Amino acid sequence: MADKPGAPPRAWQRMLSGRRLDLLDPSPLDVEIADIAHGLARVARWNGQTHGEHAFSVAQHSILVEEIACRYEPQLETRWRLAILLHDAPEYVIGDMISPFKQVMGGNYKEIEARLAGAIHLRFGLPAKLPAEITKLAKRADLVSAYFEAIELAGFTIEEGRRIFGQPKGFPERLGLEPAPIHEAQSAFLARFEQLAP
Repeated sequence: MADKPGAPPRAWQRMLSGRRLDLLDPSPLDVEIADIAHGLARVARWNGQTHGEHAFSVAQHSILVEEIACRYEPQLETRWRLAILLHDAPEYVIGDMISPFKQVMGGNYKEIEARLAGAIHLRFGLPAKLPAEITKLAKRADLVSAYFEAIELAGFTIEEGRRIFGQPKGFPERLGLEPAPIHEAQSAFLARFEQLAP
């Protein structure tokens, strides 16, 4: 059923938990970890252009990025590990846009993503805006993850991976990444969240 004529367009998404999350003004009270895990396990990295029977999900990617960040910072506080695990959490609502598309979209997309991230952070006891060093660490780990995903799953040559993402130092040549079935990715994400949540 369409919105009434003259009414503003609907900007909320109904979640399986029953919550209604407003994309323009998200409330931490409408954020549930079960919805995040469910969504991220069903969002494919690389727009699904990866080898294997299953997609490599954002849930799997999120766990990998947190593991990589902890390799760089073994003494990282638990709350910041949680923040890094949730670094792509807004994608449970808006999907995983590939980097080239984000560059084209620009402004509004990034603003909506930032508002969602802020609500998610507040819901789980983190500051709405993370400290710069944590954001930088998450981006660094994300780039390493992208390199290995690219060469192991997404059909990039090693030369392309090095040129686009940089050659990760201190890592093996390959991580042996394997896309997992949705239910496994969802369970693994929830389990890691439970280990890190306050």
